[in-house]
Amino acid sequence: MSDILQLVEPMIPALRRYARGLLKDVTAADDLVQDCLERVIAHWHHRRNDDPRTWIFAILHNLAVNRLKQTARRGEHLPFEKVDESAFARQPTQEDNLMRRDIIQALEKLPEEQRSVLLLVSVEDLSYSQTAEVLAIPIGTVMSRLSRARERLRQILENSGQTTQGPAAHLRRVK
Repeated sequence: MSDILQLVEPMIPALRRYARGLLKDVTAADDLVQDCLERVIAHWHHRRNDDPRTWIFAILHNLAVNRLKQTARRGEHLPFEKVDESAFARQPTQEDNLMRRDIIQALEKLPEEQRSVLLLVSVEDLSYSQTAEVLAIPIGTVMSRLSRARERLRQILENSGQTTQGPAAHLRRVK
């Protein structure tokens, strides 16, 4: 064991420099040197009587190449603390989807002339004059149909119990 210590210990700074040059990350390079030293100790009896310096640098180089290939394959490893919270959590969309479904169903219950005005103004963002031109009706008619459509839509959603009260409106009790 003392011969390993005498031969390997003076090479550690050079191993760290080479690892940092390969990986361009101080922490990853130190981990790589640690892995290399573990392999050197575990396989010391397998080395040839050649120069141990070349053997150790070959181990380090092969470990670095393997790690670079692994990173390219898996993507960069980020510590949990450095990952943005938005990568883990997103706003729930279940209620939005239920509300969207309810609004579409309520829109289908509107008369065609009210639905077309409401869709052109509210969804397609056309002005009243543009909507009047598309439907070939006066602007006053657009405004009155839009007002009636909004009121009717509100009534349909309230009467069906599917307002923005939350998920409780969609649950029912079964015994």
